[in-house]
Amino acid sequence: MLERLDEGLWVHAIPHTMLGIHLGTRMTVVRLEDGSLLVHSPVKLTSALKSEVDALGAVTHVVMPNAYHHVYAQPWIEAYPDAVTHGAKSLLKKRQDLRIDETLGADAHPDWEGALEPMPIAGCMLDETVFLHPATRTLITVDLLESFLDGSDHLPTRLYLKASGIHGETGLAKPLRLLFRDKAAAARDLERILEQDFDRVVISHGSIVERGGPETVRATYDGWLL
Repeated sequence: MLERLDEGLWVHAIPHTMLGIHLGTRMTVVRLEDGSLLVHSPVKLTSALKSEVDALGAVTHVVMPNAYHHVYAQPWIEAYPDAVTHGAKSLLKKRQDLRIDETLGADAHPDWEGALEPMPIAGCMLDETVFLHPATRTLITVDLLESFLDGSDHLPTRLYLKASGIHGETGLAKPLRLLFRDKAAAARDLERILEQDFDRVVISHGSIVERGGPETVRATYDGWLL
C-alpha cells in the first residue's frame, strides 16, 4: 500500500473525486531525524494503511499543507492524539472543528530540522506551504503542479483536463491560476523555491515528477507568473 520513494520517504495515492472530477490524491510520509514520522496531506485512513504506517515508526506530526488538503485529516488526528497537527492559516476559520496545534510558516518545527524545510507561497488562495526534503532532493507539495500525462478514461475528467490545459501535460489547471491574487508575492516565493537543490517533485494529483523538477516548475509558471 505504501510506496517507498527513497530513504525515509514514502507515498500512498488513492482515488479522490472533487466536483465529479477524478483527480486522485496522494499522501507523503517522512521519517524525521529521531526516527518518528510526519504524515503530509493525509488520505483516507484504513486499518491496513495504519498498520503499514505504524510498522515504520511513531507518527508525531500530521500536516495539512494548504487550504484544501484537509478532507481526510480528522481520523488521523483521532488515531494519533499525541501528534502535533499543523495546518495552513486559512484552515483556522475554514475547519474550526479540526485541532490545529500550529500554523504553517517559514520556520521549521524543531523536530523537522535537518529533515524538512518549509517554504510558504504567499499571494495565493491555495495558502500552500511546500517542503524540501534535502536528503533525497525532493520537493513535497500538493497543488504546486498537476501531471496527467496519461489523460483520463473518465469522460468528464478528460473534458476538464482538456479545458484546463493539462490533458497529457504537467502543469497547473487554468482555473487554479485565478487563485493567485498577489502575483508579485507568489513569484518571489516561487523563485526562492527554484533556488533550492531538488530534482523530484511529489504532487497530489497525477504522476510524481521524478526528474527535472526545477525545470518543470519553472515551465508551469513561466509567462503568466514568473
